[in-house]
Amino acid sequence: MPPDSDSPLMPHGGYENLRSYAVAEAVYDATVVFCDRFIDKTSRTHDQMVQAARSGVRNISEGSGAAATSKKMEMKLTNVARASLNDELAKDYKSFLMQRGLRVWPKSSKTCLAMRERLKHDIFPGLPPAPKGKIVLTGLAGLAEFVSKADPELAGNAMLCAVNQASYLLKRQVQSQSRDFQENGGFTERLHATRIQARAEQAGIPLCPVCGKPMRRRTAGKTSSQFWGCSTYPNCKGTRDIEG
Repeated sequence: MPPDSDSPLMPHGGYENLRSYAVAEAVYDATVVFCDRFIDKTSRTHDQMVQAARSGVRNISEGSGAAATSKKMEMKLTNVARASLNDELAKDYKSFLMQRGLRVWPKSSKTCLAMRERLKHDIFPGLPPAPKGKIVLTGLAGLAEFVSKADPELAGNAMLCAVNQASYLLKRQVQSQSRDFQENGGFTERLHATRIQARAEQAGIPLCPVCGKPMRRRTAGKTSSQFWGCSTYPNCKGTRDIEG
């Protein structure tokens, strides 16, 4: 959520609207189904895969909340989510297929590209009814149901496609967070700016109409007339007339 204009808190929350969260959540739900169906519940692999999937989704929400006071923590937790999926869960799905002599679809294959296209949509548009007795992936929203009925090779490769999609989206998300931090700073900078603005308002110093920073009295070189100029000049060239 955007912060209150008078609050030093950074924008935070709203993770439910992120596509990365939607895909990671679908991966978590479907991983539980996959592991319960294909992997012995007493196996450490069962618990590790479920926990990796859970880490992928929960660290997104935790990072979103942490963003209120720490852009660094937001980036760290988002990257933990990406690593849990890309560096752990994806490897487990690939091992599952290879250890059982099942095919791992090349990323550029027609079957993989078609599966990835289905997963871009919650419900794939214009999909004809499935032939009787055949299970078809209807989109991201139908991933868990597909995994509950598909054969091991189809189910494993579908999960690999979904995990890779979530990992890619989270990588882009971390990059976006990094750019935002470089351009706008973090909580410490915002807190400092809020304090300066409050002191300026108490002292009757106006704020710049362009960037919102306190202004300073300045004198025009040719006319010797005074005006308010932004304190960050030359980075910002906002001005105000001195009234009275």
